[in-house]
Amino acid sequence: MRLINKIIVHCTATPENREVTIEEIDSWHKQRGWSGCGYHFLVGLDGSISKGRPVERQGAHCKGENKYSIGVAYSGGCDKDMNPKDTRTDAQKRSLEYLIGYLCASYPAAVVYGHRDFSTKACPSFDAKMEYENLCLIPQ
Repeated sequence: MRLINKIIVHCTATPENREVTIEEIDSWHKQRGWSGCGYHFLVGLDGSISKGRPVERQGAHCKGENKYSIGVAYSGGCDKDMNPKDTRTDAQKRSLEYLIGYLCASYPAAVVYGHRDFSTKACPSFDAKMEYENLCLIPQ
């Protein structure tokens, strides 16, 4: 098993209310020359959680941070004009909190970040580090 010390939250950078499937992302990432979907999980508009790349395999979602991280994305992240916007539905918010909490319990050394914490991108269009800071607490 890989050592995991980061859970990095992403958006698909697509307009609000546009569903994206794990198969679409797989296709997009293959077009970029990757071996397939670089995210480990995708949260759909209805809160459904799809598995992408197996967590046992290094992701391809955050340059320089993939080796020890798990990538979690949600469908959305842009307004109709493709400007960054927190477009998460209530169902996505609940599922993201559940999934990240589960991952934190499974990988107790992990800390949650947004892609924007490692990039000039706005992704995931909200402050994931602050929103989820209490989900991954290492017992003292």
